[in-house]
Amino acid sequence: MTKLGVLLSGRGSNYRAIQEQCHDGRIDAAVSVVISNKPSAGGLDIAREFSIPAHCINPTQFSSQEEYEAAIVDVLVKAEVDWVILAGYMKIVGTTILQAFKDKIINIHPSLLPSFKGLNAQKQAFDYGVTISGCSVHFVDESLDGGPIIAQTAVPVLPTDNIDDLSQRILTEEHQLYPRVIQALANGLIECKNGTVIRQIKESF
Repeated sequence: MTKLGVLLSGRGSNYRAIQEQCHDGRIDAAVSVVISNKPSAGGLDIAREFSIPAHCINPTQFSSQEEYEAAIVDVLVKAEVDWVILAGYMKIVGTTILQAFKDKIINIHPSLLPSFKGLNAQKQAFDYGVTISGCSVHFVDESLDGGPIIAQTAVPVLPTDNIDDLSQRILTEEHQLYPRVIQALANGLIECKNGTVIRQIKESF
């Protein structure tokens, strides 16, 4: 069975959506380990709830980004993960992890990339006045939210919305889209070759 390693920094709502579907058999994969850079991350509690090994690897305890990421890679390798899933991991993934898991790292971002990269993407979109926003799942490379896009879901921005309304509407779609993409990855239906997404399926996400 496909093994997943999850990196997160916060409450872990996307991780919970993935974990529950793995647990229920709706995703043909298993989470082998969860790692956070924040000791207070709620996602670690979710992992413990499901008896998944949970680790806090605090970057402040390392002298360099390379040493910090080497510690993460060590845990992921020992857990024999096939895919690295970023679920609200609020750090840029560096060369050490990228090289260890080349074309095997995916992320979900709360905008229709390539628009509104980086932090507070929902607020960026809302402040810009767009009428359609959404979320994107993409492969991770050395660029900020710039890796090859796997799938996207659009959501309307309503005239009555505030930023919280929009953020929640996007998050609801994230919890649907991310597990579907992971299921496709687990079944070998999607891969990344030379910066291009190769799909073995015709249906839309």
